[in-house]
Amino acid sequence: MEKPKFERPVINKIKAGVPDKFGMKTNVQPITEIDSNSIRDLLKEFGSPLYVLSEKTIRNTYQDALSAFKTRYPKVQFAWSYKTNYLNAVCNVFHQEGSWAEVVSGFEYEKAMANGVPGNKIIFNGPDKSSADLENAIQNGSLIHIDHFDELYDIIRISDEQKHKAKVAIRVNMDTGIYPKWDRFGFNYENGEAWSAINKIMSAENLEFNGLHTHIGTYILTPSAYGTAAAKLAALAVRVYRKFNHSIKYIDMGGGFASKNTLKGAYLPGSDTCPSFDDYAEAITNALINSDIQPDKMPTLFLETGRALIDDAGFLSGTVLANKRLADGRRSLVIDIGVNMLFTSFWYEHNIVPAEEHQEDTEDTSIYGPLCMNIDIIRSAVQFPLLEKGDLVVIPRIGAYNMTQWMQFITYRPKVVMIDNENKPHIIRENEDFETMNLLDRMPDHLKKGGK
Repeated sequence: MEKPKFERPVINKIKAGVPDKFGMKTNVQPITEIDSNSIRDLLKEFGSPLYVLSEKTIRNTYQDALSAFKTRYPKVQFAWSYKTNYLNAVCNVFHQEGSWAEVVSGFEYEKAMANGVPGNKIIFNGPDKSSADLENAIQNGSLIHIDHFDELYDIIRISDEQKHKAKVAIRVNMDTGIYPKWDRFGFNYENGEAWSAINKIMSAENLEFNGLHTHIGTYILTPSAYGTAAAKLAALAVRVYRKFNHSIKYIDMGGGFASKNTLKGAYLPGSDTCPSFDDYAEAITNALINSDIQPDKMPTLFLETGRALIDDAGFLSGTVLANKRLADGRRSLVIDIGVNMLFTSFWYEHNIVPAEEHQEDTEDTSIYGPLCMNIDIIRSAVQFPLLEKGDLVVIPRIGAYNMTQWMQFITYRPKVVMIDNENKPHIIRENEDFETMNLLDRMPDHLKKGGK
């Protein structure tokens, strides 16, 4: 019989988390499997650290969101936000579910086209669209959301040169009671700039005015703000109809729905405070249905939801590298996951947990990544079990932005695996290595080894 592992007693002052009035210890629940795949087996096969995405979760979350809106409004169309996670396998799961593509750069536009999305099912947002981007989008019949007057003038010039109508909408920023107010993108509603842009579009010969778009912010916890935004866009649509006898085809409410992650500084966890898809849908659809838009001319409702559709489907698992004691006596843990792989650790208190069963005792712990930089902090203070070198950890809800904002810094980026609906893992992005990292380097002759 194997001798039981010694577990030293721990007495410590609680600094992380809020104990209840009985002083009960923190209970950290491990995550040992992802879609019936043992995390230890996944790391053994694909290496540590490792990104894991659940296809089943992506599809289920998408259908939940779609149902929330379609049961309340007759015409709904989602467009997958490429910037949130533009791995091709992820994008194509959403496209198979019926989602269009929403892109914010020429690079993302190329990815959407390569993924087989028809040009007329691509929404092109963003303030940086080159003349070549606009020419391509106009030729392909894409929906171009105009961000500023200089872009509008470029589109008028290009569409006149091509003798081809450009399908356009405008992005509108506005006061919805949310702080900070996002007013750097699009045309302002309150000062009349949006209405001025609409009038210029309606007077242009080769512009087809199709829609109104807004994106009021990110991680919005107040659904009523979306109701305010939808009501203002509806009012603009009514004004357009009354002056020009022109009905817009769609109203695009953008994204910004919160995921269940917990923001830094929040008192309650995100799982308790995050609104549901039903909450957002109720606010938006009520505003549209109750507006003065004629019932037979109701526009299609577009949604560019990103974070809330993908966050829950992503996991980042890794290995404990070392235990250390800080100068003040606090325990610290070093893992092989750094902020270069977990960019969202700068604004989320990620719920890092063991990936295997562990002892119940916890200690106030700082969890660091492996990078030689002082800001490589995964959690500055958390009640955490006493893991040892070689033990495994996992961070759930990391599907949004971490695979687009990651950095190749000090370490190679690891593999990304997707587990399909049959619980079979597939590599959807290979890990970097010395060859891939040097592929784009060029050496001048005078700096080559032996050169003079």
